[in-house]
Formats: sequence, structure tokens, C-alpha cells
Amino acid sequence: MTDIQRLLTNRRDLGHTHITPQADQPLEQGQILLRIRRLAVTTNNITYAAFGDTPHLRYWDFYPTGEAAWGQMPAWGFADVMFSDVEGVEEGERFYGFWPVATHVVMEPVRVTERGFYDGTPHRQELTSAYNQYQRITTDAAYRAEDENYQMLLRPLFITSFMLADFLEDNRFFGARRILVSSASSKTAYGTVFCLQKRDDLEVVGLTSAGNRAFVEGLGAYDAVEGYDSVEELDPSVPTLYVDFSGNAGLRSRIHHHLKETLVHDCYAGSAHSHDHISTQGEELPGPEPRTYFAPNQIRKRNTDWGPAEVTRRFNEAQLAFIKHVKGPDNPWIEITEHRGLPGAQMLIRNLVDGKVEPREGHVVIPG
Repeated sequence: MTDIQRLLTNRRDLGHTHITPQADQPLEQGQILLRIRRLAVTTNNITYAAFGDTPHLRYWDFYPTGEAAWGQMPAWGFADVMFSDVEGVEEGERFYGFWPVATHVVMEPVRVTERGFYDGTPHRQELTSAYNQYQRITTDAAYRAEDENYQMLLRPLFITSFMLADFLEDNRFFGARRILVSSASSKTAYGTVFCLQKRDDLEVVGLTSAGNRAFVEGLGAYDAVEGYDSVEELDPSVPTLYVDFSGNAGLRSRIHHHLKETLVHDCYAGSAHSHDHISTQGEELPGPEPRTYFAPNQIRKRNTDWGPAEVTRRFNEAQLAFIKHVKGPDNPWIEITEHRGLPGAQMLIRNLVDGKVEPREGHVVIPG
């Protein structure tokens, strides 16, 4: 008998969770049982949950609960195979992927290869394929056992950062001499800046709140750091590329009206696997029309340009370099806190919803 515990989230009050057991049922042919070892639970999970019913995201549909008011929140992490009679998936193997916040999960591996498998559970076949893929750690060139926490926290975001930096360089920064980055304290934002090669002819300015300014300045990633209240003090004569990680319509409007003709491109960073809505509050803005950046488009382009193996090699190389920098002993950009047990996950989720987590903190849940 396996004691399976799940953490369920109130879909209308994300800070309200409860732990519930799941009935132990015999595995059917073609199924495997995995024990979830560790999960990265971040503000990104809360954001996805808040928009989890949107058609392109369907966040709550990956692990349905059968209860309309309660959902099972997924998160990136690692799990070990406890039982398997599926050819090519061995007991004791560890996989990286998108798991529920729970102690165990049952899956139906299909398309099993040296790299890993896809979950063939019927209800998941209509969902975004990237979230159904599970990577075998023994064939993951970027896997390092000592860096599991960092890989969980950063890889889902860093693919956006890496491909966004490549997209901007590929377009020669649209002729800009200054890049303006909002939400500069976010991991995706400073991951993008990390990937950009330092150039004498290009200034990178981070925009952040007063509360996060000291953290952003301490990163040393930006050439300059400004508060949101200082937008109108920027030199309006400098050709500027705006990279928007905030989605704040009011901030976007202020930037467009202040820079006007010298704003060369407005790039809404969005997420790696979804088209995000650009809110302009119905306002017609001066300057270029805001454009959503969509990482899979750049991935497809580079798969054609370089070939998939080379894209993976370059991404792995950049990810390893980023993790090494982020965990650097002299000035770590992230400090990891581990939460043991699902009650620890409850407290963490409450704090994330309430905005009580500092930007330097990285939180990992060890379910049981």
C-alpha cells in the first residue's frame, strides 16, 4: 500500500489549500508509479494558477481533482519511479518534469526513448506537449545532481531568457542604444540580461520597485537601475528597446508617451509556452505597436538555422553558466530554502500569494 497525499488549492482563493489522501488503486497495464522528490514552487506557479482557466493555458487540467472548486497545482521538479512494467522505464530511475504538488503520481508513459517519455494519460493529450514530456536525468547533458534545486527553479524560466536574448541579438536590437527592462528583479528578466553580451554601444537599464531596488543593484547585471517613478527622467533622445516583463499597462503608456519616436520596439516577454495578452487599456499609444515575444517561434527558427542538437547544446551551456553564476559564493543571486512535507508547501504558497517572498529567495518543496 502506498500512502499518497495531495495538496489541493482553492481555485478562487489560491492561498487556501488543504491536504487530502488519494485512494490507493492497483496500477493498470502501461502505468507507472512515481514518488515526487522535490518541486520548485514560485511566483510563476501562482501567476499561472490565477489564469489557469484560460483556453491556451488550462493549468488546472493537467492533474484534475474531480472537484470544481479545488485544483491540483503543478510545478517543475524531480520524481523517482517506484513501480513500472513499461519497457524502457526502469524502477529507481529519476525524471525531470511537470508534477503535481503531491507525494506520488501515476502516469502512462508513451513515446519512450533514451531521452525520456511523454505522459499518455488520455486527458493530457489536448494540453501543451512541452508540459507532458519527462526527461531522464541520465541522458540530460545539463543535469548535475548538486544543482537539482537550481535546475528546477531556473530551467523553465531560462528557456525564455535564453531565446529572448537570442531574438534581440538576431534582430540587432532593432537599432536601439538602450534596453529598458521592467520587473528587473524577476529571474526571467535578469536571466535575459545575463545572456546578453556586454556591448559598449548598448546600455541595459533595469526598472524596479523601491523595495527591490537594492537587490537589483546588488546583482550587478544592469548598467543602471531606475525606479518606476523615474521613467520620465530618462533621456528621451536615446533610441530605446523596451522589454516588458511586468505587463503593466500604465507603465507601458508612460514609456510610450515619454520616448515617442525614439522607442524602436516594445517587446512583451510573455511566457515560454503561451501567448499572453498585452493590456493597453484600450489606449492608442504613440510609437511602435507592442509585440508579444513567443519563445517557440525563435526556437523553431534556430532549429532551422543551427539544427535541434546545436540549439540544445547552446542552451545547456548557457544554463550551466547561469547556474554557476547565480550560486556564486561571493554574491549569490538566489538563496535556496527547502520546505519539507506538504504542510511546508501550504505555508509557502500562502506567502507567495500574499507577496511575502523576497526576490533573492528560491523555494523548494520536498513533499515527503
